[in-house]
Amino acid sequence: MASVPSVAVPVAASGFPAAGGADSRRPPPSSVSAADKNNWNGRSIQAAQNGSTMEAPLRPLDVGEAMAMLREGKTVQSAMYVPLLHVCVETGSLGGARALHGHMVKTGTSADMFVATSLVNAYMRCGASQDARSLFDQMPEKNVVTWTALITGYTVNSQLLEALEVFVEMLEAGRYPSHYTLGAMLNACSASNNADLGSQVHGYTIKYRALSITSIGNSLCRMYAKSGSLESAMRAFRMVPDKNVITWTTMISACAEDENYTELGLTLFLDMLMDGVLPNEFTLTSVMSLCGTRLDLNLGKQVQAFCFKIGCQTNIPVKNSTMYLYLRKGETDEAMRFFEEMDDVSIITWNAMISGYAQIMETAKDDLHARSRGFQALKVFRNLKRSAMKPDLFTFSSILSVCSSMMALEQGEQIHAQTIKTGFLSDVVVNSALVNMYNKCGCIEDATKAFVEMSIRTLVTWTSMISGYSQHGRPQEAIQLFEDMRFAGVRPNEITFVCVLSACSYAGLAEKAEHYFDMMKEEYKIEPIVDHYGCMVDMFVRLGRLDDAFAFIRRTGFEPNEAIWSSLVAGCRSHGNMELAFYAADRLIELRPKGIETYVLLLNMYISNERWHDVARVRKLMKQEGLGVLMDRSWITIKDKVYFFKANDKTHELSDELYQLLENLLEKAKTIGYEPYQSAELSDSEDDKKPPAGSVRHHSERLAVALGLLQTPPGATVRVTKNITMCRDCHSSIKFFSLLANREIVVRDSKRLHKFKDGRCSCGDFGALL
Repeated sequence: MASVPSVAVPVAASGFPAAGGADSRRPPPSSVSAADKNNWNGRSIQAAQNGSTMEAPLRPLDVGEAMAMLREGKTVQSAMYVPLLHVCVETGSLGGARALHGHMVKTGTSADMFVATSLVNAYMRCGASQDARSLFDQMPEKNVVTWTALITGYTVNSQLLEALEVFVEMLEAGRYPSHYTLGAMLNACSASNNADLGSQVHGYTIKYRALSITSIGNSLCRMYAKSGSLESAMRAFRMVPDKNVITWTTMISACAEDENYTELGLTLFLDMLMDGVLPNEFTLTSVMSLCGTRLDLNLGKQVQAFCFKIGCQTNIPVKNSTMYLYLRKGETDEAMRFFEEMDDVSIITWNAMISGYAQIMETAKDDLHARSRGFQALKVFRNLKRSAMKPDLFTFSSILSVCSSMMALEQGEQIHAQTIKTGFLSDVVVNSALVNMYNKCGCIEDATKAFVEMSIRTLVTWTSMISGYSQHGRPQEAIQLFEDMRFAGVRPNEITFVCVLSACSYAGLAEKAEHYFDMMKEEYKIEPIVDHYGCMVDMFVRLGRLDDAFAFIRRTGFEPNEAIWSSLVAGCRSHGNMELAFYAADRLIELRPKGIETYVLLLNMYISNERWHDVARVRKLMKQEGLGVLMDRSWITIKDKVYFFKANDKTHELSDELYQLLENLLEKAKTIGYEPYQSAELSDSEDDKKPPAGSVRHHSERLAVALGLLQTPPGATVRVTKNITMCRDCHSSIKFFSLLANREIVVRDSKRLHKFKDGRCSCGDFGALL
């Protein structure tokens, strides 16, 4: 229904309203010009007193003044309520709408269908859907506008099920929907992701010949696109005879939300320009997002130039998407220049900067580069807190993911406190990010506390917590939580089963693992992927059941990947079955592995068994793959300051003390059972017959752990991040360090989290393969 603008109401000299004889059933126009206001027949309030009538000059009345006049008890025309109700809608005045309703009942005007429909609309727009429905049910007569007002109101108030039910009631009552009704219904289907009902409404648009109406076509495109059926959306798009900018933008935006349709979205943009339709800022924002998905900076610059041409380069969403594209391409200086030059920024701008840096962390060429971008994200977040803007739930979830990647516990705890202060902790997305952050930082107790305090849990949250228990060497709790999740009626997905199978592997529960593996296939109809097979193989290897591991591979017929063959090589070597180890190594080499750590594993095995021809073979393959030196890097954060170490690093100002502490710890460790391992180190040496065995005495994580022991309070947990997998010698030695120093030491390497305490590791000594 067209909205009615507020109007200037003429007031009598005496200030009292009087009756008029206008047709109250005729709806007012959707817009009223200044000239029209002076001649709005039947809509003015006239005053009559002592037998004379005169009109006062026009002046606008607010609801309070109008109600003061109405309280005088004079009979008024029913149509005068409509502009007053519109004022209530504009100001959100539910009290004003109810007061007008009371006066309408008192004067008998509420029986007027046109005015009652306006009141239904006002109640809905003010959020009083129960009042609107009650009034609707009491109306003796309803037309299609009345039904549409109720349906639209429910949709606006996100009461989508009620909107759908009213539509069904309307059809059952024998009423015929207008194209406004169908548009409202398509919007409700879109908001509720009810594509099945949307398809039925689509049928009504064909039946009532509304398909040629552009707004209906736009709603159909939006509904199908949101339900994930872009093919159906495209069919609806092609059926729209008169496509406007909204039509094109709807489809381009839908393509921007699905990476599989990036090229289609860009093609549609070109077609739009060829069709002579000028894009708006929403179109260009989506196109810039498509350039970001494609990582096409050249095309992005052309779109940026087009934005200047049509004069929307200063539009905040356009600048946000442009800035985000530069970030995705790693052009951080240019992105920061964009950001700093923006006079007017929104919280979306800040979020784009933070999430952009987070994206770069995931695709960084090395761990040092990734951590640098993580610190940039934390810096942007700190500047946001100092600005007039306030972080939202997207900000908190993004920055918590950065803290997770960096194992930045202190910053994560500060952000946790801010989520409590701002009230965002109640959001399920933020709370899930918080659980994940504590898990990644090695704080399983804090993660458990955050999980238990959640009022609503998603599948992602359950899965994250199950994974956390498994990673922290608490497999029984992981399995119990999995059962609790199933009992709560949450359906596990393939990632959940990876986590619970991993927990079974840690605990050595072969029968339990096989039970869950079968449950996944039979009860939940989930086809196993390589990660599920990897968990099963890993479990058999941990138990020393090497023949069962190979038999499982043959029985299931899957093709092991690089990670599984590496696990088999390490497991066979640990259990002394070198025949199987060499067999697995040959299969691994056939895959031409890409990871340099895999080659270190192979070299260590061949060197320790003096198989020099195999050493030469591996080195030759490494040369062909363009692999060089294994870069060993570790980080530790102490009092908001990050310290970086390389192997044999002596650049720290306390390096003499660090090395002395390590020597003392190693000597003491030897007295209680520590036996050093010798590991091969990659170098550029061409001497394959005399590789540099045991050339590195102190890997980076040892130095970082030593600094943590020196500069953190007694009893404090030492947390270190490492860019590659821990070697056996460092893993063994740090176990003894935790016992000798009576400290908990957490090292998160490229494969898993190691929690050392009282001379034991949460990985069960199966986490170091090199």
